[in-house]
Amino acid sequence: MRALRTAASGMAAQQLNVEVISNNIANMNTVGFKRQRAEFQDLLYQNVERMGAQSSSQGTVVPTGIQIGAGVKAGSVYRITEQGTPTQTGNRLDLAVDGKGYFQITLPSGELGYTRAGNFSVNGEGTLVTEDGYAIEPAITIPQDAVDVSISKSGQVQVITDGATEPAVVGQLEIATFFNEAGLEAIGDNLLLETAASGPASVAAPGEPGFGQLLQGYTEASNVDAVAEISALIIAQRAYEMNSKVISTADEMLSVSAQVKG
Repeated sequence: MRALRTAASGMAAQQLNVEVISNNIANMNTVGFKRQRAEFQDLLYQNVERMGAQSSSQGTVVPTGIQIGAGVKAGSVYRITEQGTPTQTGNRLDLAVDGKGYFQITLPSGELGYTRAGNFSVNGEGTLVTEDGYAIEPAITIPQDAVDVSISKSGQVQVITDGATEPAVVGQLEIATFFNEAGLEAIGDNLLLETAASGPASVAAPGEPGFGQLLQGYTEASNVDAVAEISALIIAQRAYEMNSKVISTADEMLSVSAQVKG
């Protein structure tokens, strides 16, 4: 009874689908989060009667044939990188990228991570860091006597120190873009890593052609659409139930067959 294995593959696929949806819903309020979508592929087919096979000595051929599918498998879990809504926070160190681009973060291992989450702070040395204390790249240090910080759309960081009348430039922020953003590897903590699928990072100042601009005092909200995710969850649940019903029906058919043999 092929239907048992086919329906079981459908249940496993919908379980994965629900897991992806649940992760999206769980991160509805995660700064800079990008929702994901599970995509599926059909499995191999068994050719009971191959289409195009000769069906008579006169040269007639089978027009459609008989193919029995073996079910479904997960093809990929695709990250949708559309921009979330900028949310005003009132924190002068919070930043959002309006357009394409990722902030570069120096990880403890020394390699670079990338993020859209711009909820930054300063550590005890005045260095601009993430919530986990990882420094932004290139490093920006705010003087201890700074009374105001201004970050332009092009990423230039200026401060006004106590007693000064003119702002002083203390650094220039840069952002990175990738040819295939969906190919970045998520490692948690709002961080992504470059992979062979994403391609190498292209780095430039914000506002350069092909790069977004910075918004000071804003963070980018998650791009999860609650209504769409709940609708997708209901569809996945119904699909799971239908596959479960197929297994029950196939089991009943096998029981009938067993009784006939008896």
